This record gives sequence, C-alpha cells and structure tokens, in this order.
Amino acid sequence: MTFSSVLGLFLYFPEDKSEYIPAFIQLVIFSLFAYFAVKFFIKLSKREEKKAKELEEHLKMQSQEKNS
Repeated sequence: MTFSSVLGLFLYFPEDKSEYIPAFIQLVIFSLFAYFAVKFFIKLSKREEKKAKELEEHLKMQSQEKNS
C-alpha cells in the first residue's frame, strides 16, 4: 500500500463542489460563535478585574483605618 492510497482513505474531495457549501456554512457559524465567546470572556474578565480592584482598594482602606 502506497502513501497516496493510504491518504486517499482519509481524504475525500467531491466531484460536485456544491457539497462544500454546508461545510462552509458550518465553518462560518462556528467561527462566529467562537468570536462572540472570546468577546464574552474578555468582557467578563474585565468586569471581574474591576471588582477585584474595588475589593483591593476597600481592603487597603480598612487596613489603613485599622493601623491608624
């Protein structure tokens, strides 16, 4: 068995190129989902960072009041 015949078992290139359309649509849909998921996690991360900074400032102020 040659390399090209083994590779032929795993690769399928259809003669009718319209069979690529559903795959392209799925690629676009999943790419959009991935993009919006990344944007969501970035927004969530920034929100959590803001909360952490506020908590840090609050604890710093309490610490200063306690030491005074």
